[in-house]
Amino acid sequence: MTKIKHYRIESIDLLRGLVMVIMALDHARDYFNYGSFLVDPTDFTHENFTPFLFFTRWITHFCAPVFVFLAGTSAFLYGTKRNSKKQLSRFLWTRGLWLIILEVTVNDFLWFFDISFSIHVLQVLWAIGVSMICLSILVFLPRKVILAIGIVLVAGHNFLDPITTAGFTPQSLFWYALHQTQFIPISQTSIINLQYPVIPWIGLMALGYLFGALYQKGFNPQTRLNWLWRLGLGCTVLFFVLRGINIYGDLHPWTKQDSFSHTVCSFFNLTKYPPSLLFLLMTMGPSFLFLYAFENIKNRFTDILVVIGRVPLFYYFLHIFLIHSLALIVLAVNGDDWRLMILSLQKFMSGDLNEYGYGLFAVYGAWIFVVVLSYPFCKKYMEYKALNRDKWWLSYL
Repeated sequence: MTKIKHYRIESIDLLRGLVMVIMALDHARDYFNYGSFLVDPTDFTHENFTPFLFFTRWITHFCAPVFVFLAGTSAFLYGTKRNSKKQLSRFLWTRGLWLIILEVTVNDFLWFFDISFSIHVLQVLWAIGVSMICLSILVFLPRKVILAIGIVLVAGHNFLDPITTAGFTPQSLFWYALHQTQFIPISQTSIINLQYPVIPWIGLMALGYLFGALYQKGFNPQTRLNWLWRLGLGCTVLFFVLRGINIYGDLHPWTKQDSFSHTVCSFFNLTKYPPSLLFLLMTMGPSFLFLYAFENIKNRFTDILVVIGRVPLFYYFLHIFLIHSLALIVLAVNGDDWRLMILSLQKFMSGDLNEYGYGLFAVYGAWIFVVVLSYPFCKKYMEYKALNRDKWWLSYL
């Protein structure tokens, strides 16, 4: 096999690969778990709620924040290889626009297999795309100003929680995009689900951009480790303190439940849409500690995760396609109507999905199967990218 030289930072790729593997668990739950299309797995009041189901959803909360944060870090490192901020800015806004286009075309089709595109979901690719476009402007500012903006957006956006709107005026639509999740009807047969309001994501990517300075060539490794330890411990402690006080940082305070396990679930049940300050502290704190602990760890398992972490967009599309296709195939093999997995708006409204789904054993089985199946494709694509660095368009994929 051709030996490929690379100059990437393995611990960052390792963390990205890990969260993307975990991400596939949540998406396997979406397509295989009973009631997943209708019920929030963190809803304590539902008859099918269990702490294990809650954990299956909770562990995947780490994925989007880490993905967005490290997108900012990658932008910084990409910029160190360019001659000017203008080149970096141009790359960021063009790639951001490209991700938004991919969101409403390729991603929507893979999620729903609906050629009528009756449902558009603005989710993580949309959030990354908008954040990149904003970052393309922020990069011209002094780092201290970027830091201040990032902290204000991440730590202060929960002060906006009481502000809500209704209707579909231009002002309302703008607010939905910024800070309020909303279903937006396009016609009687199509909708937009604006799932990822962007204010905190923009701030998180800006902070991730500054974080890249710890990994620039020539930076002292021990100083980086000290920073990772302080950031990880500080975010984690601050999370427990603020959540314990139970006044600010999340839209929904925790409450004492009928059992200890349910009370623990309530404590860790945080708002993701948009991600609250506590949600981001809870997920980013352990992520910094992971980077600290795995700075110099290398083995067969980490090598596998690094491969996935180096082709995140390819893996994202591939695993969605495989999970959705597998759900369709299982229906056909069981003698059921495979068209149930053609997920149009009409299909959701008809109630046809009310009785669909399997237990968590099937969810975890589908997850492992898809991740294992994805790996060789990811490795081939990683090798192709490494051998074709002269192809500019690969930077967009």
